[in-house]
Amino acid sequence: MGETILDLGINGKNALITGGSRGLGRQSTLSLAREGVNVAICARGQERLEQTAAELQDFGVRVAAINADMSLPESAANVFAEAESALGSIDILINNVGGSLGTSSVLATSDEDFRAVFEVNLWAALRLMQLASPGMRDRKWGRIVNIASIWGREYGGSAPYMASKASLIAVTKHLAMQLAPDGICVNSIAPGSIEFPGGGWERFRNSNTPEDVAEFLKWNLPAGKFGYPEPIGDTVAFLSSENASWIMGACLNVDGGQSKSLF
Repeated sequence: MGETILDLGINGKNALITGGSRGLGRQSTLSLAREGVNVAICARGQERLEQTAAELQDFGVRVAAINADMSLPESAANVFAEAESALGSIDILINNVGGSLGTSSVLATSDEDFRAVFEVNLWAALRLMQLASPGMRDRKWGRIVNIASIWGREYGGSAPYMASKASLIAVTKHLAMQLAPDGICVNSIAPGSIEFPGGGWERFRNSNTPEDVAEFLKWNLPAGKFGYPEPIGDTVAFLSSENASWIMGACLNVDGGQSKSLF
């Protein structure tokens, strides 16, 4: 018997992925390119961008690599214009770029840290959603996937990170209701503790004793290990597909059972 392949129906579509050169963004881009999606990625750091772009070109898709700092308010318009110039109309938007500052204490976190984290975790995504939505509406098709966090759904992480990711999930739900009549699906993904080179959980492992890491895993991750990027990328590809046409405003946990909330 031949292998059954799930056709996601997005071959030839054009996608823009922020923070697309490493970690979850890179894997999301690889998963989309594997489906025949042309991809524009933006990130800081030209060398890593070029490395990821070379990987993507092996799939035979068109690729644009854009060096940009999404924490700057003007970056969204510049990145979107470059992506459209390189690929054409953007059908799929993946808002992956993010970051964290401050502490778990609201009272000990400065206004500046709150503003900086909201700038990259919420405002950058919102600006790109505002830019991408009109064209998607005109074409009566589009997919927007925002990478949030389980700590946008329950307690965890720094105060600015938790607040900004919760806001991103709320904006996702609100926009999904607005765009549903136009055939556009807007959803978010809430990853748990995902380890990848250069990421925060790799730094956590390297800065703690093996015993402390094992204790963290024992009490926080039922599978007894950190997650990895591939399931995130494949969930992004699925939510970007024709097969996900009846999923609107959802926030899907991809966390190995780490989150405790029922909802």
